Amino acid sequence: MADTIFMIHGMWCGPWIWDNYRRVFEADGYHCVTTTLPYHAMDPRGVPDPRLGTASLLDYAEALEQEVKQLGAKPILMGHSMGGLLAQILGTRGLARALVLLTPAWPSGIVVLTPSAIRSHWTSLTTWGFWRKPVRPTFGEAVYSMMHLLPEEEREKTYDKFVYESGRTVFEIGYWLFDSRGASRVDESKVTCPVLTVAGAQDRIIPASIVRRVARKYKAVSTYKEFENHAHLVVTEPRWQEVAEYVGGWLRSLRTAS
Repeated sequence: MADTIFMIHGMWCGPWIWDNYRRVFEADGYHCVTTTLPYHAMDPRGVPDPRLGTASLLDYAEALEQEVKQLGAKPILMGHSMGGLLAQILGTRGLARALVLLTPAWPSGIVVLTPSAIRSHWTSLTTWGFWRKPVRPTFGEAVYSMMHLLPEEEREKTYDKFVYESGRTVFEIGYWLFDSRGASRVDESKVTCPVLTVAGAQDRIIPASIVRRVARKYKAVSTYKEFENHAHLVVTEPRWQEVAEYVGGWLRSLRTAS
């Protein structure tokens, strides 16, 4: 039976973000499942579901847990950006054979005050009541924070796929200190499976300095890899293949060890 990779997208995205990786890993014999977070199956030009604005990381994690349990065997959880944080949360619940965290968002306890991270979320953070509204970056913010390594002709095409995100999740990640529910809390002692954490040295929205701190949480089981010529969208940027090849090699090493 083929190993399953359960792929979790991040903020503003959908299963389309995994198109490159799905082709690569299915060709390598994996069964790939790409999920859609609650309320994200929408027309990017449409009106977001009003429930989206107050959806919590905990709501996302609960929906994902139910999907994972239906697979019948523990999958490899692969998450990008906020999907990487959700993978960490699911990892504490004993639901993963391994975690692959690609430029992952950080759990509570890590303070992020870098100018680039603040600039990346500026419109959301300066909108009163953003924590209960659907939010979406402007095109300029998306280019600065995530798409600056994409060819210019690809930037608008990518942005046009972006949907709205829950303002609640932005609050839970960025303002975790004030979140009474502790939605972004991760008990690293409960993550006992192998963990691969990947950073892009040119990432502005989740700088490599932050990703290194995420990796250190799992130092007993963690492998950290930083790519000099990559930013946040390591799954779609030019030379995305080199990241996928490294991930594939790491996964093959797990097969050999088991």
